[in-house]
Amino acid sequence: MKIVIPGGTGQVGVLLARMFHGSGHEVTVLSRRAVSAPWPVVQWDAETLGSWAEEFEGADAVINLAGRSVNCRYTPENRTEILESRVNSARVVGEAIISAKRPPKVWLQASTATIYAHRFDRPNDEMTGIVGGSEPDAPDTWKFSIDVAEAWERVVDDMETPNTRRVKMRSAIIMSPDSGGPFDVLLSLVRRGLGGTSGSGRQYVSWIHDYDFIRAVCWLIEHPQFEGPVNLAAPGPLPNADFMHVLRAAWGTKFGLPAAEWMLEIGAKVLKTETELILKSRRVVPSRLLREGFQFEFPAWPEAALDLTQRWKEANKK
Repeated sequence: MKIVIPGGTGQVGVLLARMFHGSGHEVTVLSRRAVSAPWPVVQWDAETLGSWAEEFEGADAVINLAGRSVNCRYTPENRTEILESRVNSARVVGEAIISAKRPPKVWLQASTATIYAHRFDRPNDEMTGIVGGSEPDAPDTWKFSIDVAEAWERVVDDMETPNTRRVKMRSAIIMSPDSGGPFDVLLSLVRRGLGGTSGSGRQYVSWIHDYDFIRAVCWLIEHPQFEGPVNLAAPGPLPNADFMHVLRAAWGTKFGLPAAEWMLEIGAKVLKTETELILKSRRVVPSRLLREGFQFEFPAWPEAALDLTQRWKEANKK
């Protein structure tokens, strides 16, 4: 297959490019900066059509992951960059698809499970899930994230691509043992004795093992019945207290210092990030994937945590 990955130099893009390239597929990554990689990297500005659009001709799939990292404080300047980087890149990807003489078969557009409401009562799926933004007592930063996700998806919905299927990937937290990723950060807390309950511990954590994320992306490419929003999340979300308990057990320790909400707020300011990633209850399930027969290799967190911990140890041997 011919695969084009705009914004493919981040952790998720590298996971996918590495898999497709290693499987013998033709992979091209679009990047704002020149980088060295085992696969071709073509520069673009993620805003205007250019010669890079030629890469879309005859592609089997375009997987757009472009967008500024949300791991920052939501200052006015950062909010503008986060929103514009997503909307502009999705728009110009759509324009390139429309202008292609041999358009891609499918456009997989990154989105986020953060689009759903903060809730404890029942899980959010693609059919009955509640889009957030109006929850009582939700911080302004949470509403901003939902506004961004909706604007991001609206660009895809507004594009007319009659020969290209459009899929919006509402991804949960992708867990891989790679350095700097969410799992690496969480495990570092556990290793230092700080991996206890965060806040009340009631908030749900939705996650997906990196192997299942990659397999799900391939599934979406290969199964033409998929269009619109698809939740890429393991079917077993669990409360933060249980999630961290399982991770500590996988590492082989029982103790983890808990962190009250006020402590997390201080830590987030020091680290120049937001507490939304920790305190918002993301209870998301992949109903569409399950209904169509997709089988998760790691549907439950205990097995996933053990595998990820072992792989992290192997990668970090001295």
